[in-house]
Amino acid sequence: MATQVNPPRGMRDFLPVDKRARERVLRVIRAAYEHHGFEEIETPVVEDAARLHAGLGGDNEKLAFAVMRRGLTVDDLRAAEAPLELADLGLRFDLTVPLARFIATHRSNLPPVFRAIQIAPVWRAERPQRGRYRQFMQCDIDIAGEPGITAELELLAATGDALTRLGIPDAFIRINDRRILFAALEHAGVAAEQHERALITVDKLDKIGREGVTEELAGRGIDGARLLATLDAISDLASAAAPPDDRGPLAGFDTAVLEPVRELLAAEVGIRLEFDPTLVRGMGYYTGPIFEIAHPELPFSIGGGGRYDGMIGRFLGQELPAVGISLGFERLVDLVELPAEAVAETVALLVDKAVEPADAVAIKRALVAAGQTVRMQRRTKNVTGLLAQLAASGATHFAFVRPGDTVDSLELKPIA
Repeated sequence: MATQVNPPRGMRDFLPVDKRARERVLRVIRAAYEHHGFEEIETPVVEDAARLHAGLGGDNEKLAFAVMRRGLTVDDLRAAEAPLELADLGLRFDLTVPLARFIATHRSNLPPVFRAIQIAPVWRAERPQRGRYRQFMQCDIDIAGEPGITAELELLAATGDALTRLGIPDAFIRINDRRILFAALEHAGVAAEQHERALITVDKLDKIGREGVTEELAGRGIDGARLLATLDAISDLASAAAPPDDRGPLAGFDTAVLEPVRELLAAEVGIRLEFDPTLVRGMGYYTGPIFEIAHPELPFSIGGGGRYDGMIGRFLGQELPAVGISLGFERLVDLVELPAEAVAETVALLVDKAVEPADAVAIKRALVAAGQTVRMQRRTKNVTGLLAQLAASGATHFAFVRPGDTVDSLELKPIA
């Protein structure tokens, strides 16, 4: 019995038909981003291990694949107290940390406000499950150097345009602001050292419900009911211009923190925006507005992002504001049903065994020179089955190649 040979767990092969479909979706996304003035860059798949584990990637740092140093000895392995001591490089787990390093490296060659596209694979040592892989594609756009809300509006408009071009008009973007979250925590009496843990619990709201969140917060000594009431009141207030009622849960709350969200909600960016004060996003490097792309038919997000003003400065040595958003390509591609493209003519040459290889290649070269796309196959007894396989791979026409044939004597026939 033949041994089953599969790709590594959590990683996938793509047949030509699948690869073509993925590349078509990527072309649509790229075109939308380029029309909005973003420029594509490329970074290495590996970065310095110290950079990947500098506290910028949140929980994703724990999922990074490490690359061991060359020349390690048995004594080195025995002396290491932690696995990371043996690594000097690692596979990138997202595209944001590499972008921050890229901008710090090339700042003098970039415009004051730089709009970047990154479309590339990333790797995380996740436990594979439906929709989660260890290698997957990310589609990021980022704006570095613009501190104002204009950058957020540009990102949201480009994202809305990309989703519209992909035929996903029902998608919408949930928005919040990390500053609102921390103001709510402070207003609800949550101690500063408990803020991050409290946000982790709030982020579970859609999984364990209000009662579960309240109980978990209570276990940490936090008044969960008060915190959720504060967030509810903030939700009502975001679309209102009036100050909070002094008798309500927001008595004394500084409403100025809501202005960026109000400005976003008031803008027309080509996609529906919804304020969600419970939206957290797990990355600790976010400093301002945060986003999550949702679809009414899906229980999970199809992208997200936010402002991360402090990250690039850690590499650059001076502060540089930045904000980005990413499309979850692997989840998104399953939603897309693009209109059928005009099929380019592809000719399959079915070559008899008696034909000299040089003669067959000469015919193929002549057809290619004339602008055709050509595939050669040895003619088999089961021509019907062979033609079915070729049609499935995109071939539209075929011709038999017999001894003595030339390009002018071929009879091209459509594959039914």
